[in-house]
Amino acid sequence: MKKTAIAQSALTLLAVTAGAFLMALNTKTFVSTGGLYPGGITGLTILLQRACNMAFHVTPPFTPINLLLNVVPVYIGFRYIGKQFTLYSCVMIVLNSVFTDLIPDSVITQDVLLISIFGGILNGVAISICLNAGATSGGTDFISIYLSEKSNMDSFYLILGFNAVILCIAGILFGWDKALYSILFQYASTMVLHLMYKKFQQSTLFIVTNRPAEVCQVIYAVSQHGATILDGEGAYEHCERQMVYSVVSAAQAKKVIHAVQKVDASAFINEIKTQKLRGRFYVPKEK
Repeated sequence: MKKTAIAQSALTLLAVTAGAFLMALNTKTFVSTGGLYPGGITGLTILLQRACNMAFHVTPPFTPINLLLNVVPVYIGFRYIGKQFTLYSCVMIVLNSVFTDLIPDSVITQDVLLISIFGGILNGVAISICLNAGATSGGTDFISIYLSEKSNMDSFYLILGFNAVILCIAGILFGWDKALYSILFQYASTMVLHLMYKKFQQSTLFIVTNRPAEVCQVIYAVSQHGATILDGEGAYEHCERQMVYSVVSAAQAKKVIHAVQKVDASAFINEIKTQKLRGRFYVPKEK
């Protein structure tokens, strides 16, 4: 068990380091070249850097500003989300800050549309790597996870709206063209994040089976979610059929389906993306 825990911690640190490096590289290439604002604490840090440069002709380093702005979100993480999760996130925040100051500015392309799309994709990939490993890039990610766990909702679109406020300020100070391109950047990032990180998304499963009790047991064993057995009739053969209805995390859906197929290889399974969910739904908390 101790070796397993050490290996898991090493993998998490490796993922956090990779995510931090990708995010910093994105900042010093796409974001810097396009004059964009990623949103969140990173975007606010860049906004303050550029504001200082405009007002005083001095650009302060990224690290102290980013660390200072993350104090409150980190407190929320330790207080309401999980100490281990927040500790790994602190590593991510520090590494991202240091890498951003160390990596020199580089130009890959000067096409702002391409920068907005591919920079947003890279940003979403970096954040997703951290989240799936059990950490976050800090800032508004802590707030997003806190709201998701409290209200059982996918709050990334709310964070996208919050980021729009930062972009409006940037538009007023530095011009609306960069702010509008930054919205495309943030939208691409959010879409990638929505595809790659599915903890707060749900899938509805309809399973027609001859072994409903065993299917319900395996669903609970894999996902810790319950199920409902419905009686029905096959329209073709006019024979009795049982259908198991359950809602599980989208991240667990493949594991659940695989486990169900082991129990009943002939089961008919229909997976549907759940749009809205009301009522009690178990979501494991971060450690």
